[in-house]
Amino acid sequence: MPHDRPIAAAGAVFAAMFLLGLIDNTVVVIARDLGLWQFHFMRAVIVVGLMGGMSALGLIHLRPNRRWAVALRGGLAGFSMLIYFGCLAFMPIGQVAAGLFTAPIWVMLIGALFLGQPIGLTRLIAALVGFAGVLLVLNPFADGLDPVAVIPVTAGFFYAIGGIATREWCHGESTFSMLLYFFLSLGLFGLIGTTALTLFPQDAPLGPEGFILRALVWPTPLAMGLTLLQAGGSMIAMGLIFRGYQLGEASQVAIFEYSMLIFAAGWSFSLFGTTLEARAALGMVLIIASGILIAIRSRR
Repeated sequence: MPHDRPIAAAGAVFAAMFLLGLIDNTVVVIARDLGLWQFHFMRAVIVVGLMGGMSALGLIHLRPNRRWAVALRGGLAGFSMLIYFGCLAFMPIGQVAAGLFTAPIWVMLIGALFLGQPIGLTRLIAALVGFAGVLLVLNPFADGLDPVAVIPVTAGFFYAIGGIATREWCHGESTFSMLLYFFLSLGLFGLIGTTALTLFPQDAPLGPEGFILRALVWPTPLAMGLTLLQAGGSMIAMGLIFRGYQLGEASQVAIFEYSMLIFAAGWSFSLFGTTLEARAALGMVLIIASGILIAIRSRR
């Protein structure tokens, strides 16, 4: 039985998080030359093209059973990643990843408020611990109330809704069909944003600061190469995550995904010399502990 291989499942997910920690750190370099919207459009074209070729060879199945459900789920997850990648251009990846990993807290709260799912005292305490960890990492009150600091949390919110949609509406769907519509959604967002900014150009600052406002440009060889790396790396990482969920019990596998916080910070230090403050490190520990506890209690 595939679910009897927890060590293999952990290895697959750890490898995926290791790879994602690396390639997501390249976004700050891509942001020097490309715009957020063009980056998502280019990456989606590459990934969809690769998946289309694999489907033509009979290696994967892309046709969904319920197109509307898979498309809506892809749009929610895609919007989450739009926020996530936008933040990577001007915030440390550890902070952005911490905001994304508030998703389990949001899942629990949304389930309690709208789906009638009980929380329980243990999970409530875990949520409060996780929230305290997020505050430590993002530190939104360092210079007064800074709304920008909490933007990554909205990525976690939409990621959580996408996860709920996956569970409620996409049962039995092919993982690759969901991945296809995820990238199609990102590609559509990218096309709309690139077109709008090209027709109505904004004064985009040079470097990463202009990532969100930059219109269509001719990509530099470095930006093109890193976008290709992002596309290929994302596909490999997603495949490893899917494999991990095939090999292990879902709530246990979800725990291993928190290693992304550690790998992201480690790669950021290795590539750019970015150090992690003790306060932020403690916050990450609290977020990981909160997620593990929520995942364990969700099994019961």
